[in-house]
Amino acid sequence: MVNHYDVIVVGGGVIGSSVAYSLAKRGLKVVILEKERLASQASQAAAGMLAAQAEMTEAGPLFELSRKSRNMFPKLADELKDQSGIDIALTNKGMFKIAVTEEQVNEYKQMISFQRKAGEQVEWFTRDELREKEPALSKAVLGGLYLPNDGHVLAPELSLAFAKSAAKLGVMIQEYTEVFSFILENGRVKGVKTDQGALQSENVIVTTGAWSHRLLRETGIESSDYPVKGECFSVVFQKPILESTIFSHGCYLVPKKGGRLIVGATMKENTFDRKVTVDGISTLLGKAKRLLPDIVHAEWEKTWAGIRPQTADSVPYLSEHPEWQGLFIATGHYRNGILLSPITGEIIADLVEKKPYDDVDLTPFRIQRPV
Repeated sequence: MVNHYDVIVVGGGVIGSSVAYSLAKRGLKVVILEKERLASQASQAAAGMLAAQAEMTEAGPLFELSRKSRNMFPKLADELKDQSGIDIALTNKGMFKIAVTEEQVNEYKQMISFQRKAGEQVEWFTRDELREKEPALSKAVLGGLYLPNDGHVLAPELSLAFAKSAAKLGVMIQEYTEVFSFILENGRVKGVKTDQGALQSENVIVTTGAWSHRLLRETGIESSDYPVKGECFSVVFQKPILESTIFSHGCYLVPKKGGRLIVGATMKENTFDRKVTVDGISTLLGKAKRLLPDIVHAEWEKTWAGIRPQTADSVPYLSEHPEWQGLFIATGHYRNGILLSPITGEIIADLVEKKPYDDVDLTPFRIQRPV
């Protein structure tokens, strides 16, 4: 069995698979180590929103990174389909960030200025204008930002498309292989120890989401990332009831093909318990009914939950370890793992190859934040 690689990627979710794909395109010998099945955690549970504008409330490096990553998707969708045969179902029918209180109306209107200054399309729709475009929405909606460039994809398909494309380029994938610790010598990483034996590499990428802090602790880093459980459900209408994605505080509605509608997501912090609860789904359903009354007539499909990695300042980690050369961290993407997966792959590949990334200031994304 081969046990030496140019790069070891620990974690087989959408981030790990994107990183592996980017590295493989550059000719590096890569292995993905996943303790369960590929894309079995947050990547499987995501609704697939590309909410580069809806999620960001102010200008800054994360906003810049988000919109650059979103803009990579049209080309990426074609590329992944050619490589893997998987259609990630990129849909660009716009997104509404809707307000249901006057406070939200004022807050969201203030977002228009910085987004237009950045060159993004955004406009305010009154309640009547919004309901003319999306007549199924309730009168509780007071208005909203229309973001024509925020779309969505099928999250599980994206994750598997990255992985299958990476495998086609020579990446080895080892599922059911748990990494217990790193091999650290003379100031740099030398490999990892797993339940299947040791593997050697002078480049190791940690992409294990909400579980990353457990591995990083042994390296002297107490990262601020923590798990946030998100419960979701889906329903099916006889014919599509929404054209655009509806993004609101505490509830989003993402229309998929065939009249399917994904509704998410609860936010329960500091738990790895993936059980779906009656309280969580009933609370979410109440919010959905307030926005979309006719959801009560839909056919129930299913429920699920995922564990998302959040950081104390809501900014992901994209950096090399400050003390151990060759050890890289890509985690803490929270609700934006799908959105940020393409750019994360490119950034980490640049870091591995010691190439400067000049498009966005990466200082705020270091594992050790500037004071």
